[in-house]
Amino acid sequence: MSRGPSQAGEPFDVAVVGAGVVGCAVARLLSYYNLRIVVIDAACDVGSATSKANTAILHTGFDALPGSVEARLVARGYDLLSEYASSTGIALERTGALLVAWNDEQLAALPAIIAKAQRNGYSACDPVDAAEVYALEPNLGAGVLGGVRVPGEHIIDPWSVPLTLAREAVANGCELRLSTNVDGPRLAQTSAEVHDLGGGIQARFVVNAAGLNGDLLHRAFGFDGFTIRPRRGELIVFDSFARRLLSHTILPVPTATTKGVLVAPTVFGNVMLGPTADDIDDRTATGTTRGGIDGLLAKGRAIMPALLDEEVTAVYAGLRPATEHTDYQLFADRDARYVCLGGIRSTGLTASMALAEETLAMLATCGLELHARTDERVIVGAPQLGELSRRPYEHGGTVVCHCARVTAEEITEACTDPYIAATTLDGLRRRTRVLTGRCQGFYCLSSVVTLAASARATPESRWIGAA
Repeated sequence: MSRGPSQAGEPFDVAVVGAGVVGCAVARLLSYYNLRIVVIDAACDVGSATSKANTAILHTGFDALPGSVEARLVARGYDLLSEYASSTGIALERTGALLVAWNDEQLAALPAIIAKAQRNGYSACDPVDAAEVYALEPNLGAGVLGGVRVPGEHIIDPWSVPLTLAREAVANGCELRLSTNVDGPRLAQTSAEVHDLGGGIQARFVVNAAGLNGDLLHRAFGFDGFTIRPRRGELIVFDSFARRLLSHTILPVPTATTKGVLVAPTVFGNVMLGPTADDIDDRTATGTTRGGIDGLLAKGRAIMPALLDEEVTAVYAGLRPATEHTDYQLFADRDARYVCLGGIRSTGLTASMALAEETLAMLATCGLELHARTDERVIVGAPQLGELSRRPYEHGGTVVCHCARVTAEEITEACTDPYIAATTLDGLRRRTRVLTGRCQGFYCLSSVVTLAASARATPESRWIGAA
């Protein structure tokens, strides 16, 4: 049987710092073993920082640096996440991608991109001429010179991945400490083998999956080697009427620092344009900028002119934990009983489950004994949020959010989930899609707040303040 939650005063076996997609994947895999596990995050929900604001692409790793840790883990993670999405109901739409060259320099780079993909073990890329590109995507702007088909690049629900991973971990005995800061670490006075992380949390081993603050925690453990400088990515989301304009994700020819601006459908039925790539110093600057949005609109008009005639539903920005290195920064120290998962950038969603496997191997080298559980595991499913799935409203219920077709029953269920309940409007958005449609809550916000407050037995004012 699992050793279950830590008793008062008893140390956890493993503390995972960070409840993003990587930390949640680590926690889920650790819950397969007879271990006391805690996941700690300063935010009030899982997957609420970098993990919620990405391009939602399931990457093949075709354009990763051959021989890099990232290339290896993205390839492995692609297989793992594809299988996990299928088994849990996480929305995954198999669209494929089309990498497009718009000038002679980009056209000349295509053979090297195909060769790189082959070195990464991905041999499905094939070149297409301009006529074939337009046959596949007739709404592209003028000037296409050629392209490369990448049939394995797909789109996925980015919100449900960390949530489902975390719910499964909690269902199987992992403890979740949200709205909790890590003070330390420092060695507990009672034992030289236990880290005191503050807030009454002690653990024998620590996994640093702290994302944007990963370098700060790394230094707190006495190590160096990388510095996080956030890379802000701004994106524009177009209304579902734009979805008819494209079938594939439209990729640019990547540069040394970024994959560039793409146009992609989403599993929610929208179209997304972005991201930008601006290195900034503020680790909290998730607001969009006039310059960033104007730049995206200009690029969008060149890539797909008809897209700019469609309604914009939302704009948002996410921060990637970029470092001075081109690869993930993985580190383990046996004496400190510490593992670091640093510099996990935009491919972290795809690589998350492979990073969890890597973490277990590193923890084992640090001395953690892994004994598989023999009791029956609790299996949890994902909310049905994708447009290709059968949505809850189709089974009946009272539709409250008509834009995104979300029912009152979904809202109540999300607010009373026995594993990780929604406690904010943002958390409700990511669990149900409520307030994400073209009216952005203009018509349904009052009803949603009333339902949520009733389900949680909290004042309505608390939900408005947490929006």
